[in-house]
Parts: sequence; C-alpha cells; structure tokens
Amino acid sequence: MNIPKPVLSIIIPARNESKNLAKTVEAILGILDSLGAPSEILIVNDHSKDSTAKIAEKIIHDDNRVKLIENDGNPGYGIAVRKGLEYFKGDYVMIVMADASDSPADIPRYYEAMCQGYECVFGTRFSRKSKLVNYPFFKLIINRLGNLFIQALFWIPCNDVTNAFKCYSRVAIEGMYPLISHHFNLTVEMPLKAIIRGYKWKVIPIDWHGRVKGFSKWNIKETGSRYLFIILYLWLEKSLSRGDYYRRV
Repeated sequence: MNIPKPVLSIIIPARNESKNLAKTVEAILGILDSLGAPSEILIVNDHSKDSTAKIAEKIIHDDNRVKLIENDGNPGYGIAVRKGLEYFKGDYVMIVMADASDSPADIPRYYEAMCQGYECVFGTRFSRKSKLVNYPFFKLIINRLGNLFIQALFWIPCNDVTNAFKCYSRVAIEGMYPLISHHFNLTVEMPLKAIIRGYKWKVIPIDWHGRVKGFSKWNIKETGSRYLFIILYLWLEKSLSRGDYYRRV
C-alpha cells in the first residue's frame, strides 16, 4: 500500500519584490515538480507599492498550486508570515524569502528531514558545507555577534537562528502560538519557541546568495531592539515559566 506523501506548504512574504518574485517562484515550482510531493505556494503580498501583486496573479493563472494572500493588517515581515500561517493547508510549512536569496535546491533536504520525524528543520548559512555569496560585510558581523549571543543565552548548537529559511510541522506551529513578532524578529521567535517548548529539531547546511535586484527590507536600526526584545522575552519563558508552555504529548 502506497502511503501518501506529506503535503508541503511554502509561504513567501513579498513586499516590493516585482523584480525577483517570478524568478523565485519559478525556481521553487521546478524543484517541487522533481520532489513529487503534494504542495502549495502562498505568496503573501505585504503592502507592495510596485507590481508584485500583478506578477503574483499571473503566476497563479499559470499554476494552480500558487495562491495570493493580501496582508490586510499592518505592514511587516512577521505579520505577513503570520497571515500565511492562517491559511496554509500542508502537513509541513516552509518559509522562503521572495528575493531569490534562498536556494530552492535545498528544499528537498528540508522535506526529507521532516519526513524522518523532525518537527522543525533550520538551515544554517555558516557551515563548512554551505555556500555563502555576497553577504554584506557589516550585516555579517552583526549576524555573527547576534547568533553567538543567542547560542550562549539558550545553550543551543544552532549558529544561524536568525535565518528565515526554515520548515515546521503543523503540530510545531500550533504549539508556538501566540506569535507576537511584527517584523524580522519572527525569524527568531519561531525557532526559539519550538526549541524551548520541546519540539524535535535539526540543522542542515544551506546555500545563500545576496540579492541581485531590489533592496533589502532589513534595517539594523529598526530591527535591533525588536530582536533583543524577543530574545529576552523567550529567555524569560525558558527560565521562569516552569514548563507551562512545554509541549504535552
């Protein structure tokens, strides 16, 4: 008897990504075709002022696996991802950036690890097996210092917690609620909640390429304090909650 493959949902938050969205989705669809698993792609338009929504609509017309969701709340990466999480139908959900920085070729390895029984799979761009191209030097320094701080505070063997490219089971997502981050600090809130609440996780090496077109939405001045807030918030949960939020199996 053939056991159906788990359904994979991919959420792509997109704000003013008209120059990258079609390329990103086309590459992902090609990988999904070769993977052979049932799948869907949810593009979440995050208050774009360019032609992102029109491009998404054209993609949807060409492939019924793709859906467009409008972020009708406040703008923000975290709010856009959370909007996508309200609608995904898969057993697993993966978050992929719209700027073509994440490598779609890594998707099958995330999926394979999830099928092995892991509930969360986190990609690291800082492994001997990873390929990192055109990462801005200043951002790299901030990234490494921030991740060292997280590793030391939570005692976890994961050196790229801030990376957005991650995959979660539906059970793990449900166990994270409520999610409170509005911006890029969601990339930290989700994995740390999953870890301290007892979900089974794995780290895999991935490739990353700096964007060629458009502009990054990440800004240290705007996001730095938000990262610190969510890190300390979760450290307090880990240290003082006495297991109130730990998974019950």
